[in-house]
Amino acid sequence: MSEFDKFWIEDYPDLGTDPVSTEPCISPDYYRLEQERLFSKVWLKVGQDEDIPKPGDFFVKDIACCNASVIVVRGVDGVVRAFHNVCSHRGNKLVWDNTSEGATNAFRCRFHGWSYGTDGRLIAVPDEKMFYGLKRADCGLTPVAADSWEGFIFINLDPHPAENLKEYLGEMGDHLGGFPYRDFPTRYIYRAELNANWKVCLDAFSEAYHVVFIHQQTVGAINITKENPMHHPLSVRLYRRHRSAVVQGNPDFKPTPTGAIASRFGLTSMERGRGMETLPPHINPERRNDFNFDLNVIFPSFLIHVRPGEYFTHQFWPLGPGRTLWEGINYLPAARNAGERFSQEYSHLMRRNAWLEDTSTMEATYAGLKTGALRHFMLSDPEILVRHGYKVLEDQVGFYRDRARGDRTDG
Repeated sequence: MSEFDKFWIEDYPDLGTDPVSTEPCISPDYYRLEQERLFSKVWLKVGQDEDIPKPGDFFVKDIACCNASVIVVRGVDGVVRAFHNVCSHRGNKLVWDNTSEGATNAFRCRFHGWSYGTDGRLIAVPDEKMFYGLKRADCGLTPVAADSWEGFIFINLDPHPAENLKEYLGEMGDHLGGFPYRDFPTRYIYRAELNANWKVCLDAFSEAYHVVFIHQQTVGAINITKENPMHHPLSVRLYRRHRSAVVQGNPDFKPTPTGAIASRFGLTSMERGRGMETLPPHINPERRNDFNFDLNVIFPSFLIHVRPGEYFTHQFWPLGPGRTLWEGINYLPAARNAGERFSQEYSHLMRRNAWLEDTSTMEATYAGLKTGALRHFMLSDPEILVRHGYKVLEDQVGFYRDRARGDRTDG
């Protein structure tokens, strides 16, 4: 048996091999529980240190599935803090959409003029003497838990998070730690609102079974080898919440003439073997030359894919039971000359085209599931990250646990 014939379920037998219900992708009741027990309870990546480099810099992140708007700001002391975007006087939105990012030394409500420092303290109240027993110390902005990991800023909307960020990331934090994320300041950012449940979108980026089919016009030949024609993962690591796999690349791929020029001037998304020294020891530890990238899903919906010379991320934000905001970002180093810039442009456009192919499937998949024609997913062994995702999701949400107790019925 070759390494590509391995069954990963043998390493993780607790996941089982039964079909997986499609109900979590189409049930409004399941979505309501996700709002209540998932997105309002876990750590969510909302930005990066580079987004607010100086004291007073801030941005606002709206999280529709939690009916929340959050201000993330770097205080005068350099500390990153987060607050609900709600004035403590009458509940007005403090920072409006047309000023969702910028720099300030105070936030002033446009309704009645109450002002707050970057540390959330109430610092000014017009006509303050007319209030009955107002104590400024008790009327600051409502805080939101915030923390950083490897330059990524996370928040937790639970007033009393059960775990800190380091505990939440656990082994995944160790696995991905040490990559030089800050050395890739060039960003190509894509956003789209998709008519699909967020898990349908997430699942499409959590397996490589589809590569030989959907990516025939872009990256298929870059990844497929004779030994591994169905693009099975080279390794799989499943943690308590998070999951990871190694995606193979074809070291014998022959680029087009334009691609060959791009490769001459810098690393591109087509290459295999070069640039391994940029990887921390725990990513591709054997330094295989058929390594493409390390696919990582941080629960519930943030993906970091790491490879030599670049990394890219996806994040899926629920806007409703059947609507999702997708954010995809490709991170590259600063180009030092025109040749490197050309190489990067070629690389990111190859990746963009592959993402367009990926996202083209999501709305049709969701529409098919909504018909009710399919009650279960039949998942192959290489789709084990998808299987693990639904197991961890149910552990957090408890929809079927409630149903078994008779706490909830279909509605």
